[in-house]
Amino acid sequence: MTAIVNPTGPAPLGPPPVPRAPVEATGPTAAGPVGPVLPLPGPADAALVPVTRDGRAVGAFVLADGRVRYRALPAPDRVLATAAGVTVVALVTAGVAVVARRRPPAIGTVTMGPGGWVSLRGARVPALRPATPRPWWARLLGAQRLVVRR
Repeated sequence: MTAIVNPTGPAPLGPPPVPRAPVEATGPTAAGPVGPVLPLPGPADAALVPVTRDGRAVGAFVLADGRVRYRALPAPDRVLATAAGVTVVALVTAGVAVVARRRPPAIGTVTMGPGGWVSLRGARVPALRPATPRPWWARLLGAQRLVVRR
């Protein structure tokens, strides 16, 4: 693990640092990918050190209770791509569900037969409705049901 040393921030947590010989910086510049140490409010000594890459925040080191933990931040472009993908999948699923629930026509295709007569050849007979109590107006008028006799 790489040690984080930032002379411009507040005093580091834990025991005082041991004086060491200066180390030549290699790689990132003084501004570098690691930001200043930011003290966190609260009763315990805690600090936050942001980490950036190409000018964007990618995570942070959290210094608390004598431990150092790295917390990664989600990339905004990945969050947006995931949300768009989930939305597309949800819309396609809803469209398939709507199409699947559509009922087929009761008698099928009606075509014109030879001589101009209507042909229902190959069409299935629609199912009869289940016996239900007659409505009040049918009883009042004495209406009779149409029954298919075979």
